[in-house]
Amino acid sequence: MEKIKTGIIGTGFIGPVHLEALRRLGYVDVVAVAERDQELAEAKAKELGIPNAYGDFRKLLADPEIQVIHNCTPNHLHFEMNKEILAAGKHVISEKPLAMNSKESRELVDLAEKAGVVNAISFNYRYMPLVQQARLMCQATDDVGRVLAVHGSYLQDWLHQETDWNWRLVPELSGESRAIADIGSHWCDLIQFITGLKIVRVMADLVTIHPVRKRPKVEVATYSGKELTPDDYEDVEINTEDYASVLLEFDSGMHGVMTVNQCAAGRKNRLSFEIDGSNCALGWNQEQPNELWVGRRDGPNQTIMKDPSLLYDEAKQYADYPGGHNEAYPDAPKFLFRNVYGFIAGKRPGGDFATFLDGHNENAICDAVLKSGREKQWVDVEY
Repeated sequence: MEKIKTGIIGTGFIGPVHLEALRRLGYVDVVAVAERDQELAEAKAKELGIPNAYGDFRKLLADPEIQVIHNCTPNHLHFEMNKEILAAGKHVISEKPLAMNSKESRELVDLAEKAGVVNAISFNYRYMPLVQQARLMCQATDDVGRVLAVHGSYLQDWLHQETDWNWRLVPELSGESRAIADIGSHWCDLIQFITGLKIVRVMADLVTIHPVRKRPKVEVATYSGKELTPDDYEDVEINTEDYASVLLEFDSGMHGVMTVNQCAAGRKNRLSFEIDGSNCALGWNQEQPNELWVGRRDGPNQTIMKDPSLLYDEAKQYADYPGGHNEAYPDAPKFLFRNVYGFIAGKRPGGDFATFLDGHNENAICDAVLKSGREKQWVDVEY
């Protein structure tokens, strides 16, 4: 089949993740990259083996051969850039959050519908094989049964020290929320995706563990581990949350709780959940993605391994390798993009990837969490 030509805007941590996953599909040709200036764009294009480089993303949008755009820029650029991508009539896959607030994200949902283009958002954890298995088990009435409660967390340690710094600490670049918007959004999307239930009310406790952080006076790449001296820092007040615990109410009347913490020593990227059902419970941890725990009261507990021969048919398509051959973080974007590009190419029916509407829903939850944190009371989610 003829290859689909694609462009990527933004080449920080996540842009190359998108590129690697796209190249694994085989029928997608990443032909251009855009960055904040021409010099950086050309350097990144050379480094990543991409033929065309643009210091202005609008020139990338003007290329008539490019059908799909990946928006891998920082948060504050998502709204305006996604608007221009839609106006150019290109299919778009955006990193989350979709926008800085739910008013902007609702506008993007409406614009995408009017544009008639394929739109997706990168809630990549949906596409791990045992997450798909958990969803199917929740849908089967004789497996999990009625969902009674959910609980879990998303824990990281990359902002554990007061000297840890990243652009996400700057509200003008990242948004009014940090930990909830950055990682809590993934947890909420995953739980709603797996259970099929919708979060309708929240009660939030938000905490800034480091109210003053030390910002490097020189630019340091995220996760670089570069050591600086005390004279290399300046003090900056922090107003976004490092930690949050949120009580949740779902449209079924079921309740749950989520904790997020970006100062949890030793936890690198630990997204975990337990779903308590009337027949059994399910537990999963992203740092051990090839195991799904099944808990039972009246029988032995079980660990389902990532093995296509052990999974439901619909979950098997998210496990390309046989049992004992692990699949993890880099594989999830591959399956997301397979679903999106398969739909664009007419090879898949669609409905199997997160859209701008899903992105808007997470913005709405985040807005409600922030409001609850300020008012110290339960708040309805206004979708």
